[in-house]
Amino acid sequence: MNWNKWNRQTHRWLSIVFTATVAANFAIRAQGTPPDWVTYSPLPPLALLLFSGLYMFVLPYAVRWRGGRAESRADSQPGMRT
Repeated sequence: MNWNKWNRQTHRWLSIVFTATVAANFAIRAQGTPPDWVTYSPLPPLALLLFSGLYMFVLPYAVRWRGGRAESRADSQPGMRT
């Protein structure tokens, strides 16, 4: 598995973890004042989502800036897919 696929898969799983921690946070808050670790539990996955998302955001621009591969340029043009 190459780096881009690994990053996308990690980003997807981190989004699931983040959503679960936010849902658990709301469920525990409904029962009263939660401990601090519950309140701050969504922050680590959110920080990792930030970095993986920024990487995926910048990647197409970096490929174009470096000159790109032939397949990257073909993928960016409509009607050129094989």
